Amino acid sequence: MNEIYGEKIKSYRINLGLTQGQVASEMDVTPGYISNVENGRTAMSLRILIYYAKLMGITLDELVGNLEPDYKTSSLDNALIAEIHKLNKKEKEKLLETIKIWKS
Repeated sequence: MNEIYGEKIKSYRINLGLTQGQVASEMDVTPGYISNVENGRTAMSLRILIYYAKLMGITLDELVGNLEPDYKTSSLDNALIAEIHKLNKKEKEKLLETIKIWKS
């Protein structure tokens, strides 16, 4: 698990074009800490995961959902529910009809 976790953490950093030093500086940790996380030798605390997600411009759900396959499903459910709660009654009725058509 730590290997996959580290790879995901590293891929987010690389995709944004950041160095380990830049990430470490923003998160007030050492570059060695970031290296250890990326190489599966250290796990991030919840506080650091939250900071990391903010730095990468993603939600903690997106980060954890990508790291924990079992959590990804419930994270997706929660995201759908949150979006549905934003709809008015007419939009919810339309969505329900669309889902019924799509499932048949």
